[in-house]
Amino acid sequence: MRLAAVIAVLVLVVGTAAFAAPAFQTISNARVKAAIAEFVRQKTDGLGMETTLKRIGFQGDLKVPVGEVSFEVAAPNRWEGWGKANLAVIVRVNDRVERNISVPVEVEALGDTVVVLRALERGDVIGAADVTVQRRDLSTLTGRVYRSADEVIGKRARMPVRANMPLRGDQLEKVPLVKSGQLVTILVENQAMRLTATGKARGNGAEGDIVMVQNLGSLKEVPARVIDAGTVQVDF
Repeated sequence: MRLAAVIAVLVLVVGTAAFAAPAFQTISNARVKAAIAEFVRQKTDGLGMETTLKRIGFQGDLKVPVGEVSFEVAAPNRWEGWGKANLAVIVRVNDRVERNISVPVEVEALGDTVVVLRALERGDVIGAADVTVQRRDLSTLTGRVYRSADEVIGKRARMPVRANMPLRGDQLEKVPLVKSGQLVTILVENQAMRLTATGKARGNGAEGDIVMVQNLGSLKEVPARVIDAGTVQVDF
């Protein structure tokens, strides 16, 4: 009798524990990687590049409670979608965060890159014959590279650049049209009037740059936008 009572209690305890145990589901390794691959695809879509996800550093499956699973993938703010990065993969079940894991990835991206055909010296102005556009793996390049020849033609080299090298943003600068101390025409214009005055530039500026200009009549200094080699415009 006593033995039967003990058995009954054990059965009750085991049964209750089994009833109370939460149910789990398994998220496969392939499903997690598919969510990451889709994020990378959307990140680089429309950029005119061929991307290949070379590595996803995630192994094994995930065990989470039963429910509706959703993924959120986030990248570092400065990651453009290629090269190496650690992505944050957030797994939710019924909108509740169950996992937040860091996954290293490596993405190859073949895209148009402006390549200089001759060695450039500091101060050289780039012409159309000096550059070409080639497909290169952007993930192997450092810094922002130019992707259209129109972006570089007419600019000058800030430093020496070897031939057959992709051109980076920090290697070039716009050619100043206005130089410090130069006399310029100050233009003030809107739909109702057009006024001009003679001024002196207080700094160098390329087309579209804002420079300080002293009005020689009033001796006041105002910011003005460079229009051409002898004209600046005050916007108001």
